[in-house]
Amino acid sequence: MFWLFHHFRYNQRNKLMRILVLSDIHANLAALEAVIADAGTFEKIWCLGDVVGYGPQPNECIDRLRQFDFSGVAGNHDLGVVGKTGLWDFTQEAREMIFFTRHWLSAANFQWLEKLTEKTLGVGHGFTLVHASPRDPVWETITEREVARDNLELMQTPYYLNGHTHMPVVFRWPAGGLKVLQETLRPDAPLALNGDQMFINPGSVGQPRDEDPRAAYAVIDLAEQTVTHRRVKYNVALTQELMKQAKISPRLVRRLSFGQ
Repeated sequence: MFWLFHHFRYNQRNKLMRILVLSDIHANLAALEAVIADAGTFEKIWCLGDVVGYGPQPNECIDRLRQFDFSGVAGNHDLGVVGKTGLWDFTQEAREMIFFTRHWLSAANFQWLEKLTEKTLGVGHGFTLVHASPRDPVWETITEREVARDNLELMQTPYYLNGHTHMPVVFRWPAGGLKVLQETLRPDAPLALNGDQMFINPGSVGQPRDEDPRAAYAVIDLAEQTVTHRRVKYNVALTQELMKQAKISPRLVRRLSFGQ
């Protein structure tokens, strides 16, 4: 009886058990809905930026996210839409989609996007959210161990969740280790949160670029102290048809089929 009472008290004090981690949704509602359905029960969403850009349904994606207990940071596309970053670093296609999004966003959703921080965001439990990197929260890509090492030295918490590259990967600096390790984040293989410093990138919900067109995301289980990467199929053809109707670049339409 004592154990059951203690277990109950523990769960009451630690209600936040499973957290859905999303990044780079890029206005792809079909992918977002597939992820939410696949994730099952969760208490909170942590989002790593780029809710909009490239995709055809920015309002619908923001409306969906607003239904949850949400914490998130802004990505470069989000900041471009609300005018907080210049557009010279974007491709022509990306700039066109920024103007498209500005035109279609409701006033309420524009304000919601505008309130997302362009810096890092500490969310407790040893985690910090950032779109790109601690050194440059908006633009820097962490794709190499040398870049990861420089940024790991700037970390204020053991675990940083980052996006921007659309590639699921972990950069780990083991306690007492001399070098940073790069590991592929594999689906359905729980990653232990053992106190090593880590950058954990869950990949992209709405526009994967690792040659796997399935939507990518992660779930943090605070009780088990694990992060689990997941992939899920979604109705790519539906998103592509909406993009065609909106006269979005054919190249952006095609790339969803191949995860590139």
